[in-house]
Amino acid sequence: MPVPVPELGSFNFVPETKEDLDWADLVTLDFSLLSTPEGKKQLAQTLVKAVREYGFFYVKNFNISQERVNRQFSIGKQFYELPLEEKLKYVPEGLDNGKFNGYVPAGRRILEPVSGIRDHTEIYNIPKFNGDFGHRHPEIIQNNLAEIEEFARSLHTEVLDPLHVILADALELPEDYFLNIHKYDKKSEDHLRYMKYTKYTPEENLKLGRIWGRGHTDLGSFTLLFRQPVAALQIKSPKTGEWKWVKPQDGTLTVNTCDALNFLTGGYVKSTIHRVAAPPKDQEHVDRLGLLYFSRPNNDVVLSTIKESPVLQREGYTQNDFEKSGNPVPTMEEWTFAKQKWQRTKDAVRNDPKFETAQILPGWSEKVYG
Repeated sequence: MPVPVPELGSFNFVPETKEDLDWADLVTLDFSLLSTPEGKKQLAQTLVKAVREYGFFYVKNFNISQERVNRQFSIGKQFYELPLEEKLKYVPEGLDNGKFNGYVPAGRRILEPVSGIRDHTEIYNIPKFNGDFGHRHPEIIQNNLAEIEEFARSLHTEVLDPLHVILADALELPEDYFLNIHKYDKKSEDHLRYMKYTKYTPEENLKLGRIWGRGHTDLGSFTLLFRQPVAALQIKSPKTGEWKWVKPQDGTLTVNTCDALNFLTGGYVKSTIHRVAAPPKDQEHVDRLGLLYFSRPNNDVVLSTIKESPVLQREGYTQNDFEKSGNPVPTMEEWTFAKQKWQRTKDAVRNDPKFETAQILPGWSEKVYG
């Protein structure tokens, strides 16, 4: 049962856009099918389609109420209403070297060098509650920490664990294969995130080409994105290269697959390229608050291609990019902090090739995705 918590006030979502956007046609995994062998087989087939095409999909009937989700949005909203000087007390020591738990202030990147427009993106990351991490937070977080912990843990039991079982079934692996490398009680860099994109003026949006965040991939296993109706997320079709909008769907989570699963499957699972665009004109006047969870394998997992999967063997997905290049295959911890250090580069300038295509590990250079 949910823990007793104080009142948080209401969180009001803005209306969805009325614009006719080019929405991506994504599949939905219905977790109510998990109760039967036939349903699980159907989910495995659906997941294969999702991870081989866009790498983005929806999940519904995942046993977490909208009320609990709304409370997390309310906590995030109240955190971002704190004075900047209070939030800055929680910037992680070592931010420039890839540390990321705590508060990451806006303005670290230069998005338009002529006018000097900087990013408006603020992040607050809360790590796992398994004893490996300290939890020093501002009062609004600290007062609700028991509820936040319960919510974060439920994302594992109700969403991530089933996804790991379905993926194992799809790859003809033992059902506990991915569960064993994503154990909550082992150290990994999973985290819950409250994320705020403060609006730009219409003139600034034009100078930015209406793109707030360039195309990128996430570094972990799965990213969970809770529905909020300000349209901004776009994904790149691996087949056509076209950018499509991701539509907020009632009662669903949006999920995308990430780099670690791409490495572990030799490229069979797509690490989805996505970006953040300026919202359509009828939503351009509001800030965008996000609630996300980033799942990652345990830190000691070596990101080598899985050899035990008959599916990967049959279809020829037997080496990832590190293995093909002959360079050492990193552990998840090595990969996480190499990519986080690159992502957190202070004063990075958009379109600077020295940053956007930098080599972050032997055998791996980042890429420009538009």
